[in-house]
Parts: sequence; structure tokens; C-alpha cells
Amino acid sequence: MLKLFRETGLRFLWISAIAFILDQWSKYTVIDSMSLYQSIQVLPFFNFTYVHNYGAAFSFLEMAGGWQRCFFTAIAFVVSVVILWWLKQSPRSQKMLPVAFAFILGGALGNVYDRLVHGYVIDFLDFYVNNYHWPAFNIADSAIFIGAALLIIDMFKNGDKKSEGNGADARASAADNSETIKEYSERL
Repeated sequence: MLKLFRETGLRFLWISAIAFILDQWSKYTVIDSMSLYQSIQVLPFFNFTYVHNYGAAFSFLEMAGGWQRCFFTAIAFVVSVVILWWLKQSPRSQKMLPVAFAFILGGALGNVYDRLVHGYVIDFLDFYVNNYHWPAFNIADSAIFIGAALLIIDMFKNGDKKSEGNGADARASAADNSETIKEYSERL
């Protein structure tokens, strides 16, 4: 069992755990110290603003009537299971992809926990320029963003290597097949 955690992408689950714990700690700190819709200026472009998000990212479908809670919870659950399966399958040689998926998993679990316990996601990070405010978000959303950014970086950094490797594998397989066909035809 320990070998599974040492030799696969599951070795990065500690990142998911830290993202989840920081996310929940920060949300309960906001709940305990702020009133709903209260805003505290931290910097000239950043506030802590306590809001409830009944929708998805950036309050998408917030006014949909309630069905979105089950829908987004189900999606997060399925994505989490797929990520865990993928982490278990990934070899020790892979580093950036399992780290990326560990960040995404921690963020997804942080927000799904909110949906299950509260019925909404607690957001509080509010960046703005003049009167334009970016939709409020939280640590879980930040972890998901970091994971997505790492996926994109890995795609640009390692994309050609993977396709070259797949091409070499395909050429080797084709060569093996042609040798097998040649041997078979010689026997006839």
C-alpha cells in the first residue's frame, strides 16, 4: 500500500490536503469574523468581501433555482474520482501533471464540501480596478486555477515530447507488424 503512494501520482495528495485545509480554515475564519456582504479593504485593489455563491465559477448559474447545487456537486464528485484514478495510474516519472491534478482535486473538494454543508460556496477574495470588481472567489478556486495553469504549462513544455514518443512507438509497432507479416508470408 505504501508503495502505491510512493510510486504513483498519489504521492502528491498532500497538496490536495493542504489546499483543502487552507480553504476551509480561511472560509471559517471569514464566517466567524465577518457579516454576510461585509467588505474590508486590504489594499487599494483588494478587499475581503464575504459572499455566498450558489452558482459555479464566477457565480455562473447563481440564479438557476437550486438544481445547480446537485449538478455541481455531482460534477465535482465525478471529477474527483477520475483525478484519483488518474493519480493512481500515473508513473513516478511524471511530476507536473500529478501536481496539477492534486491542486485541482484539493480545490474541487473544498468547494464541494461547502455545497454539501452550506448549500453554497463561501467566497471572499475580491479584486477590483476602480468600480469594476472581478467576481469574488476563494482559496479552492485559486488551487483549481493553479492546477489548470500547471496543466497548460505542461502541455506546452512536454506536449511535443509526448507526441514524438507516441510517433516513435507507432513506428516501432508498425515495423514489428511488417516483420511479422513478412515472416508469415515466407512460411506460406
